[in-house]
Amino acid sequence: MDQRPDPDDLLERVMRDEERQARGRLKIFFGFSAGVGKTFAMLEAAQALAGQDVDVIAGVVETHGRAETEAQLAGIARLPMRMVAYRNRQLPEFDLDAALERRPGVILVDELAHSNVPGSRHAKRWQDIDELLRAGIDVYTTLNVQHIESLNDVVGQITGIRVFETVPDHVFDEADDVKLVDIPPDELLARLQQGKVYLPQQAEKAGRNFFRKGNLIALREIALRRTADRVDADMRQYRADRSIAQLWQARERIVVAIGSGVGEERLIREGARLAAKLQAEWLAVHVDLPRQRQAMASRERVVAYLKLAQSLGAETASISGEELAAALLQFARSRNAGKLVIGQQSRGLRQLLQWPRGSLAQRIAAAGGEIDLYTIARSRTREQPEQRSTDSAASAAEALLTRRRRTRGTLWAVASCAATTTLAFLLDGKLHPANVIMLYLVGVMLVAMRHGRAASALVSVLSVISFDFFFVDPRFSITVSDAQYLLTLAVMLAVSLFISSLTARLRRQASVAMQREARAANLYMLGKELSALLTLDQILEIGRRHLAAVFGARIAFFLPDSADQLRLTAPEQDGSGAHVLHSVDAGVAQWVYDNGQAAGKGTATLPSAAALYLPLTATMRTRGVLAFAIDAASEEEGQLAAAQLALPENRQMLEIFCSQIAMAIERLHYAEVAQDALVTMESERLRNSLLSAISHDLRTPLTSLVGSADVLAANARLDDDARAMARTISEQSQKMVGLMNNLLDMARLQAGVVTLNRQWNALEELTGSALRLLAKALEGRQVETRIAADLPLLRVDAVLLERVLANLVENAIKYSPAGSPITIAAHVEQSDGSRQLKVSVSDQGRGFPPAMTQHAFEKFTRGDNESSTPGVGLGLAICRAIIEAHQGRIWIAPQEAGQGATVCFTLPVETQPAPPEE
Repeated sequence: MDQRPDPDDLLERVMRDEERQARGRLKIFFGFSAGVGKTFAMLEAAQALAGQDVDVIAGVVETHGRAETEAQLAGIARLPMRMVAYRNRQLPEFDLDAALERRPGVILVDELAHSNVPGSRHAKRWQDIDELLRAGIDVYTTLNVQHIESLNDVVGQITGIRVFETVPDHVFDEADDVKLVDIPPDELLARLQQGKVYLPQQAEKAGRNFFRKGNLIALREIALRRTADRVDADMRQYRADRSIAQLWQARERIVVAIGSGVGEERLIREGARLAAKLQAEWLAVHVDLPRQRQAMASRERVVAYLKLAQSLGAETASISGEELAAALLQFARSRNAGKLVIGQQSRGLRQLLQWPRGSLAQRIAAAGGEIDLYTIARSRTREQPEQRSTDSAASAAEALLTRRRRTRGTLWAVASCAATTTLAFLLDGKLHPANVIMLYLVGVMLVAMRHGRAASALVSVLSVISFDFFFVDPRFSITVSDAQYLLTLAVMLAVSLFISSLTARLRRQASVAMQREARAANLYMLGKELSALLTLDQILEIGRRHLAAVFGARIAFFLPDSADQLRLTAPEQDGSGAHVLHSVDAGVAQWVYDNGQAAGKGTATLPSAAALYLPLTATMRTRGVLAFAIDAASEEEGQLAAAQLALPENRQMLEIFCSQIAMAIERLHYAEVAQDALVTMESERLRNSLLSAISHDLRTPLTSLVGSADVLAANARLDDDARAMARTISEQSQKMVGLMNNLLDMARLQAGVVTLNRQWNALEELTGSALRLLAKALEGRQVETRIAADLPLLRVDAVLLERVLANLVENAIKYSPAGSPITIAAHVEQSDGSRQLKVSVSDQGRGFPPAMTQHAFEKFTRGDNESSTPGVGLGLAICRAIIEAHQGRIWIAPQEAGQGATVCFTLPVETQPAPPEE
């Protein structure tokens, strides 16, 4: 066997190495749970690199308050975080642009599965890391097993907790290095109890839910297995890169060879049982030999066998090869499989014909000595006549089309032989008999090129008979007077049959090669064109055109609306145009979208549908559904084409087309999201700048107006009416000053320029200060304070929190009857495993309208009586911005009978400071 490396593989390897050298290296510190020490191990590796004078910086490192982890950051430069505005809050995010500009040797970016704040350049942190790698920067990061996309649901079933931040499997698989950070579950539980994983209150809750020993054991096994799969893939890649044909049986792997005959089910089930007994992976493979043209019934059986193997846990594949034994051995070696399972060959004429070169088992044993061979007896059940009568419609259609082709081939064979005989007869006496034979061979070759093996075999026999009848003495008789002509006729027949067989095989191989080349070219052109498109209609139209060119089908696209309900998308041109499918079922499409699985014609789900429905699955989610129906000239051709589409290689090609279209739709979606976010940010910036400018420009004249009015009101020489008018001017001007202050504060909070001056303060003092500010507005009202006596101190910005309390009380004054009481209550409660201080402000007014509770904290949102109540709707928006800046939460409590509005907010209770020494 020729062991020389394939030149195409060598070229691909060189190109892959060049691309890898241009990219940075990604190292993932992988663990089965939080607290196993991934970040600590990453920092240890970073310190080792820093000791070798490598430029290492920390882009994002989440220490979670662990002192020993924080200590590992000593001496490593930290990249400042970028503050991103989101819902009136300033949230820290990784600064990708600063990292690209800094271009360190290695950057530490913790938590690979993190979701970025909306409005960032990329939705996920792994996309930020990919851009760093493309820029040639090495990256160290961390990942837990539950965040791998393919394992997310498995881990969710085990732990009962589903995480929604996931990383595609290819990111993990394409990493240059994966280091498993592993500790025993008992040690992890001990770390949890010692407060080294979470704070004590959070640790108690985590121990009751996620951090159960059974969960940790299962997660540890999953992480170990996933790491082992990764190592196995690296080993196979290493063998392939160095053209190592010898097996390295690091783990058990079984290959089961599936034929197209009847009774392969037993072979598949025996292979599954053997794999289960050996606790090994197993693969089911079918080899398509170009020299053998399979009937539709045989191909349908192959598809059914592969589906059965897949349902039993096998990885399935369909490959092509010139020789069965060599193809099976090459596949087994490429997958590093040490065991090969084949079916026992039946005795008979076929085995007799194979005697010179040996049986399949003998050829495999001779060429693959390092592979263990298992031969399983096939089921002895034969295909019954009634089973043949229940063949699928596709098989019946193929039989009808085959009969038509054979009829045409027979006619062309007879016509070719007659034409050759006529030409040779006209040239009789001028041509040597050997040249006459050459004419007949040319006719055989032409028929074989156009009409296949059966017609060429027929013309071979007819040519021999015609040559004997017309050109061998005695003429016009099939008898032969000269015995030498018997050898001539025998050789002529053998050569004719050989030429017909060889030409037919080359014709089929050329047809398959051209079909594959056309599909590859269409796939390349599809990807190239989709990458340059800027509108959704263009993407769908290009998809229709290429799918129609490759599969000869009519296409329809369903895309989701904001409520995830699918809508049929009409093409740009007239609906009667080519490639557009009209008879579609929206219900089937919605099922496919909701479940992410194919349905319709040719599948096990809703097979009676007129079309095949495929999900357009992209990296982040399903982007729509493709409806696909074969466009055939006759019903028989349509049934045959649908059956061919079910073949694994054709279905795989169709899914690749769908994936390309889905990725283009997702790219366009995120481009629109980024554009909308940019427009929103610019609009917010412009509005905040305008508000800030107006506030600054108005404050000075308003302050002068208030001062002048106060002077006039204190002037005893003015009469009472004039002084009353001056006081009114002063009061209204002060309200205008308050409004300007609100506008200015809102602009400053939104711009992120407010720095919290956190100091330890008592809530009682802050409440008293706020009430003193509103002393005049509270005249005639009773304010009841229900503040617990043992409240802890709060580490807050006193000025801003006074503003929150003042705004809430002022809001209660505005929207409650004059003279009605206002209640301020405060107490400490447990929430999500941590202590929170809850404060509420209640009044006896009408309360918030039900439709307003979700929007009350948005800017410029006001109540019902807009005309009679002063204000512009910024008070509650400022409250939310301040509370969220303190890592708190604010909301409107449900309204009870006989009670008005109640606004609540919570603030975290931090560890109290030690009392000063006396």
